[in-house]
Amino acid sequence: MFSLFYGLWKYMFSKTELHVLILGIDKAGKTTLLEKLKSVYSNLEGLPPDRIVPTVGLNIGRIEVENSKLLFWDLGGQPGLRSIWEKYYEEAHALIYVIDAACPSRFEDAKSELEKVLRHDDLQGAPLLILANKQDLPDSVSADELDQYLDLKKLDERVYMFEAVSAYDGIQTPHHRLIFDCSMGIKESVDWLVEVMERSKRTEMLRARAGVTGPGA
Repeated sequence: MFSLFYGLWKYMFSKTELHVLILGIDKAGKTTLLEKLKSVYSNLEGLPPDRIVPTVGLNIGRIEVENSKLLFWDLGGQPGLRSIWEKYYEEAHALIYVIDAACPSRFEDAKSELEKVLRHDDLQGAPLLILANKQDLPDSVSADELDQYLDLKKLDERVYMFEAVSAYDGIQTPHHRLIFDCSMGIKESVDWLVEVMERSKRTEMLRARAGVTGPGA
């Protein structure tokens, strides 16, 4: 009886840990995004943008959103580091892919890498959040233009959202909004990601593999 009540208490009050990959080619603003998330969801100030250096290897960040603990893996996007990305796929519940919307000359590279990532079997069924970053810059392209270039309609079978944001100031520029409500920004995008992760079949699979079950198990 004690084990039953303990299992019920643990199920109701313990927080689920979810692993989220932050990927994208170098200089897309991934680490700036991670630092912004730390400041948005906690009382800790993230590093200011002028102190952020290119990631060589891995940055880790942890935040709490309602009943979930999020563990972020921010991986370096330089060409020589992209081969390590796949080592983290198997344990990831979801993926955030960041694109520098102010650098059209690198869109092809960003698109190519995104397609490689999504073809990998170890990320099958992982919810996807694509962020067209750096909307604070005047030369950033619109979400419509970037959507057409990425040809996102091919992702119909995957749960995903595309959002135009600025990791620098944490907001979204209304005239760059594509499909969703113009009030949405980085926080709302991550809230959406948590919601879809909690009910995704991939999360169920990873929980089962880790031996995490409900109170009746």
